[in-house]
Amino acid sequence: MKDKVKIAAVQMDPKLKKKEDNLEKILLRAGEAAREGAELVVFPECSLTGYMFNSRKEALASAEVVPGPTTERLAALCQELNIHVVVGMLEADGDRCFNIAVLIGPQGLVGKYRKTHLPFLGADRFLDHGKNPFRVYRTPVGNIGMYICYDCNFPETARVMTLQGADILVLPTNWPDGRGNISLYVINTRALENRVFVVAADRVGTERSSKFLGMSKIANPLGDTLAEGSRENEEIIYAEVNLADARQKRFVIKPGEFELDLIGDRRPELYGRLTYMGVPGPM
Repeated sequence: MKDKVKIAAVQMDPKLKKKEDNLEKILLRAGEAAREGAELVVFPECSLTGYMFNSRKEALASAEVVPGPTTERLAALCQELNIHVVVGMLEADGDRCFNIAVLIGPQGLVGKYRKTHLPFLGADRFLDHGKNPFRVYRTPVGNIGMYICYDCNFPETARVMTLQGADILVLPTNWPDGRGNISLYVINTRALENRVFVVAADRVGTERSSKFLGMSKIANPLGDTLAEGSRENEEIIYAEVNLADARQKRFVIKPGEFELDLIGDRRPELYGRLTYMGVPGPM
């Protein structure tokens, strides 16, 4: 596994139900990022399909099986360019339909993640919840965990993947206008509290009257912003990261006087309330 990896987050404006046009743009931008030295390229949520579907039937018409035609074309590009990509799309599985992110590398499909937390917005109003455990994929460009958009509002998701050894958490997202505080504060907080890199790739543009705010971001394990996208433009942001920074959970500020261990200092025996299924209140 590499020590240093250049990451790209592609901020784009996908068009609703224009899968072929969107895929061509994804392939083009992935190639552009690869020419700039990027080895991991992250695209927004539903970047293949668009997001503001008005019914389950409409969403299913744009969904496809995974692996399938799109993942095969992405795999061919990854093999040609020796890169890994994360792309958001809709998955059809029998009569079920999921909002997913796929991780693809030179050897093909590495893994997929089905969105777990679904807001009442866009396609998510009509889709099925992902029910598989969060997991981390070991790749030549780092140990990668995936989640999607609203998932990042639940800090348990990032922590679970951190405990599985994630170096990089990738977040394909579609932040609607008015949700800028997620980019401003939550992304950096997730990076800092878990000592991992977080890559959030958001979309721009307007779809069926819903405006999306951009502000894609790459944050480091200290919670610093390494790169940030604009609010309006299609663009690619880049950052070179040292994976060792995400693996150093214990650090010494002043030997014998001030030392921190973000994993070792946990008190999981006191956290049982996190999995309590009842109404909030005293137990």
